[in-house]
Amino acid sequence: MSIAENLKTIEERICVACEKSERNRNEVKLIAVSKRNPFEAVLEAAEAGQILFGENRIQEAQTKIPLCPPHLHWHLIGHLQSNKARIAAAGLFRMIHSVDSEKLLLALDEHAATPLPILIQVNVSGEGSKSGCAPDEAAVLIEAANNCSQVEVHGLMTIPPFTPDPEKARAHFSSLRKLRDELQKTTGTTLPELSMGMSNDFEIAIEEGATFVRVGTDIFGKR
Repeated sequence: MSIAENLKTIEERICVACEKSERNRNEVKLIAVSKRNPFEAVLEAAEAGQILFGENRIQEAQTKIPLCPPHLHWHLIGHLQSNKARIAAAGLFRMIHSVDSEKLLLALDEHAATPLPILIQVNVSGEGSKSGCAPDEAAVLIEAANNCSQVEVHGLMTIPPFTPDPEKARAHFSSLRKLRDELQKTTGTTLPELSMGMSNDFEIAIEEGATFVRVGTDIFGKR
């Protein structure tokens, strides 16, 4: 199937998940994860109407984004080291999903010339191989972001352990949503965004409140 056909299928799946969970389709934004795919694949997706794309690595994004149409929106969804904050904050991305430390938060704030929306990445599963702050550290990062001049915290992100059974991811998505709800009360900060769910489990994530789903393989194919 072509990328356009894959996008159509993903759209149908999103609509079904929204209907099942009694949510408005407009509440869910699809990020086409273009990492390790050439800019020609991005162009094909853009021609099919996709606007929002996600990249994992700064170096790849620096070379790919200038080759793509200027109307596209780019989000950084991969792990970011604080020593690359200057590049990430320089206007490449409209949002950074993977802020997991105060050091990174402050580095982004220092280098951002304009307001920079971010998400706090939380390791709700406690899996050692995953990035993200511990759930009990998220409030401190939100308070720190609220004291920044350029960084604006908009919500939370998580990556659950991979499992062939998407239902096993449900508990992690539910935990992030409940944490978000709790943090809104304790910090007084509005956190509208939940970035969670990928190709194998995004329907479950939508049912649990995702506002961003990050889909790569089911759009661009296996790399």
